[in-house]
Amino acid sequence: MSLKSPLGRVLGLGSAKDGTATWWAARLTSMALVPLSLWVLVALCRVPLLDYDTAVALIRLPANAVAFALFVLVAGYHSMHGLHEVIEDYVHVPGAKVAALVGIDFVHVVAVAAGLYAVLKVSFGGVL
Repeated sequence: MSLKSPLGRVLGLGSAKDGTATWWAARLTSMALVPLSLWVLVALCRVPLLDYDTAVALIRLPANAVAFALFVLVAGYHSMHGLHEVIEDYVHVPGAKVAALVGIDFVHVVAVAAGLYAVLKVSFGGVL
């Protein structure tokens, strides 16, 4: 015997009527981060020198620029949602919870925007 409603069983939603999308987002972004992280590590390890000119040459290749940009986006999204879960689970003061969630969103948006700007600026040769 289940305490879920028939509609809840079909939709896969728990008693709070959400959480499934967040769970799936965490799983999908973590699965996407595995090959992206491995690619970033291999790309950086294959570079003979880790100086500025070599890093610029690495990022200027179109496939590398796309992979770095995807890594920045997916890692930022995954990190933001993970920290949301931690705050929702462990911060119990309503005002502090809202402030922390808004602060985390702001910091992540700024960090991802800065990362994407850096990748695009290097990949387009400083035109931006």
